[in-house]
Amino acid sequence: MYFVLSKVLVGFAMPLFWVVAILLYAAFIGSNRRRKQAVIVALIVLYFFSIKITADIFARLWDTPPYSLHNRTYSAVVILGGMVSEDRQGNSYFNNAADRYYKGLMLYRSGVAKKIVFTGGNASLNPGKFTEAAFVHSELLKAGVADSSIILEGKARNTMENAAFTKPLLKKNHLKPPYLLVTSASHMPRAKLLFKKAGIDIVAYPCQYQESAELSFFDFLPDTESMEQWNTYVKEVIGYVVALCR
Repeated sequence: MYFVLSKVLVGFAMPLFWVVAILLYAAFIGSNRRRKQAVIVALIVLYFFSIKITADIFARLWDTPPYSLHNRTYSAVVILGGMVSEDRQGNSYFNNAADRYYKGLMLYRSGVAKKIVFTGGNASLNPGKFTEAAFVHSELLKAGVADSSIILEGKARNTMENAAFTKPLLKKNHLKPPYLLVTSASHMPRAKLLFKKAGIDIVAYPCQYQESAELSFFDFLPDTESMEQWNTYVKEVIGYVVALCR
């Protein structure tokens, strides 16, 4: 129930929902003056959440900074799910969070991590047989990773479950902490908090930074990608606050 409710509540918090809500308010309000004010507010909110510059400023404040490895080695790298999607035909594919997979694979191949631990099931409200863990397992084998070096957790639907279900796996396989934790830079603050609350000693290795390298004129023009970026951050802030309160 908590899983379903959290998805619904996050949907109501998205910027575009509030733009539509304000415009609906404007459509039904009797006062012309208030109607104009509501439309102006809706346009301001829409512009603010659809330009790259505002998303990038927040990203610099929120994202976990890059980590330098300092020639250390780790017993395992824990890669969080959220990077695999499924189309209507049931075909699995890497989505725009695939940098998690490639960074985790790089850490293993370079000898920094001795094992790859992947945690991710099916986060759909109407899940089928598809699991991220099964797809990633197949991709790792294709990439030449030994099956004995892969540890899978295929039931987790969210970050809290990632931490809860991964902990016994780490103990069962006698992997010594700390563990490298790989996920998107925007997701890392929440992931770090939940893994530490679960009693797992981790070292954050963030990836998939979304901010622009340089400021340009186009950063002030509305685009759908910036709105998507803001959707991600709104979700992460809500998730972080909920994690703090649990």
